[in-house]
Amino acid sequence: MLYLDNSATTPLAPEVRDAMAEAYDEVWGNPSSLHSAGNAAERLLTESRRAVLEAMGIRNLPAVQLNRLIFTGSGTEANNIALFGTAHAKPSCRGMRIVTTPDQHPSVSEPLRRLEAEGFEVVRISVKGGALDIAELEAALDSRTLLLSIMGVNNETGAAYDAAGAFALARRINPEIITHTDAVQSFLKLPDPAGYQPDRLNADLMTVSAHKLNGPKGVGALYISERLLTGKRIVPIILGGGQEFGFRSGTENVAGAAGFAAACGLPRSPEAAAAARSKIIALLAERAPGVAVNQPAAAAPHILSLTLPDVQSETMVHFLSQSDIYVSGGSACSSRSRKVSESLTAFGLSPREAARTIRVSLPVGAGSEALTDAGCEAFADALAAGLARLYKR
Repeated sequence: MLYLDNSATTPLAPEVRDAMAEAYDEVWGNPSSLHSAGNAAERLLTESRRAVLEAMGIRNLPAVQLNRLIFTGSGTEANNIALFGTAHAKPSCRGMRIVTTPDQHPSVSEPLRRLEAEGFEVVRISVKGGALDIAELEAALDSRTLLLSIMGVNNETGAAYDAAGAFALARRINPEIITHTDAVQSFLKLPDPAGYQPDRLNADLMTVSAHKLNGPKGVGALYISERLLTGKRIVPIILGGGQEFGFRSGTENVAGAAGFAAACGLPRSPEAAAAARSKIIALLAERAPGVAVNQPAAAAPHILSLTLPDVQSETMVHFLSQSDIYVSGGSACSSRSRKVSESLTAFGLSPREAARTIRVSLPVGAGSEALTDAGCEAFADALAAGLARLYKR
């Protein structure tokens, strides 16, 4: 099997499985319980929270500030809390402007459509060619702008956005603006940690997800800055027992949090992913010259977007899967829908080109987890064979 759909999900690492098994077997209490079994679960949850924060570059926080990270059931839930939680924090927020891009993951774009229906103004900045239009951004920002949401890496094109630069510009224009980044595809996957550390990004809110990092499915997290917490500029959207410092009620997934923490400690090599990406591009130029590489202005090391000549993406995905080679036709959250990808059309592809585009997403693990030269050649040969069989000239 050649698994090249790591942006959809990643295999569970053995170290993560071991950490979760230990939690299930030995730390099965409810963290809200006052007895010793509950206390043990609470301690493991706290240790896991610190580990994820440390992976974000945030160390040595006193216990009272650990509320800067809340565990959620997914990256989607974390994005929903970030958007609805800030938009609904104060009555005066209603009708204010939110600035974003048209290529957001559905867990951002769909909540923003709901907020538009509620009366918020949503401005979407052009990202043609995978580059944020800074002139458009500057024109959109003003004193009435509540929130700026810029993703770290686009999950379909691999475009790596300068969120830090966008947030710095926004703060100069409006010091009170709230900044949010969906870092699900950038967290621990970029060569420079500045691209996914919230303090260096100047991000008030940052979304991450465990299963994109060889961790378990069903666990995400949301970083919240101290200024949002002290200013009470975010409110919960799930109410109940007040878990996760009141921001996400519901008994915590302690084993999942332990798995997330273990995943954050795994060795990674974005450089190896970048080398494999370059190798595939070079091989395709020789063996499948009809394939167009959608090269963003700044590319993440692990995502490669390819437009095929007159072969539908779904057809090629099925052809490759017959040889146990797994890629996707776009985001796993939208690949089963028949709608044209907004990420690809925002990048500059026509609807017809978008329907012929596949995504290859590489492992970012080090050592045996990295994609080998033989794996790169196997993929290039299989894609060329698919085109020879399926392409009707």
